[in-house]
Amino acid sequence: MQNRYSLVISPSEEIIAFVKKMKDDLAKEIGWFNSKNSLAHITINEFMATENEIELIKQQLFQICDCLSPKSVCLDSFATFPNGAFFIAPNENSKKELKEIMKHINQSFRPKTIFKNNEPHLSIARRLNPEKIAAAYHLFSEEIQLNFICDNIALRLFNPKIKQFEIIDRFHFNSNSKPSFEQGTLF
Repeated sequence: MQNRYSLVISPSEEIIAFVKKMKDDLAKEIGWFNSKNSLAHITINEFMATENEIELIKQQLFQICDCLSPKSVCLDSFATFPNGAFFIAPNENSKKELKEIMKHINQSFRPKTIFKNNEPHLSIARRLNPEKIAAAYHLFSEEIQLNFICDNIALRLFNPKIKQFEIIDRFHFNSNSKPSFEQGTLF
């Protein structure tokens, strides 16, 4: 049986707690919304795999992440997508760094993905109508600046009982150079 997985950039525990409070505050204002119970993250991709396949995928993720270097990330503005997503956006430098990480992972990742994200953002709410987006902007009118070190990615498994993804493993950026596979001479 195949399970649904996702790869994400997970911010610090402090940011996760801060965003959870933001989501709770927004729910008090507008009622329940999509992604209300989802922990703060930046999605890289989603894919399907069996339990047997996931062990090989974990080995591949270790190799993919081993050569990546930690990056400082700053999320500093609120924004929306036309589909009704309300989110915290990274500044231009962080956006560039995150896109490079996401591109490296998606290009190196062998399993077929069902979704690839190429626009880094930290969702607060999804599928909001214009009135609820206006309420979110009004509620979060203060300036925001969230900083963390992106030094790993998380592998999450979808739990159908709670209808949420749960982190099952992490792959750290070790700044190791890629191994060289140059052909040597025998004589």
